[in-house]
Amino acid sequence: MTAAVRPFPDLPALPTLPTKRLPAGRPRDWYESHNRRLKAMRLAIALLHSGAYRPEQATNRRIRRTAERIGVRTPSNATCRMVRSLMLAEAPGRRGGRG
Repeated sequence: MTAAVRPFPDLPALPTLPTKRLPAGRPRDWYESHNRRLKAMRLAIALLHSGAYRPEQATNRRIRRTAERIGVRTPSNATCRMVRSLMLAEAPGRRGGRG
């Protein structure tokens, strides 16, 4: 039996929130976009941890490599664009952002 390898061994293991069931009765498009947003957020966080802080640094290739490292299925082009838009929205020093 092999031990599970953590994708980012230098990062501390953080507890995750318990998952909740998604609400029933929504259109299929809602579930797809919801899951795409969750995946994009996971990838954006992993990219920040790996040192990519600007959207220009997050190429499709780098995003897909990061997805492999954290054990997420390969993202589509649309998800890669969403990752970059999340990074742009939270870029440090950006005017008009939260802060």
